[in-house]
Amino acid sequence: MSERETPLPPPTFEFLVLSLRMQAEMSLGLGPEMEGAPPKDLRVARHFIDLLALLQDKCKGNLSLEEQRLLDNTVTELRFRFIQAQQEPQAPPVQNG
Repeated sequence: MSERETPLPPPTFEFLVLSLRMQAEMSLGLGPEMEGAPPKDLRVARHFIDLLALLQDKCKGNLSLEEQRLLDNTVTELRFRFIQAQQEPQAPPVQNG
């Protein structure tokens, strides 16, 4: 491994859930504002939330209590934030004078 390479975290179920959660949060506009960050996109956010719900359904009964709680809490919280984002007033388009 070269000095520039950052070590990767182990591939765990928790890491998978948190990675998908971060993508959904960024698409909801909840991430830190950084230059080059993707714009808020509720369609993409919904896609990541649906992927997590798919995992929730397909993994039912096969997860540890901690994994199940993480997944359930993540899906519930993201669905709530999605509804909030849908209800936010949209900024009017910028008019060029």
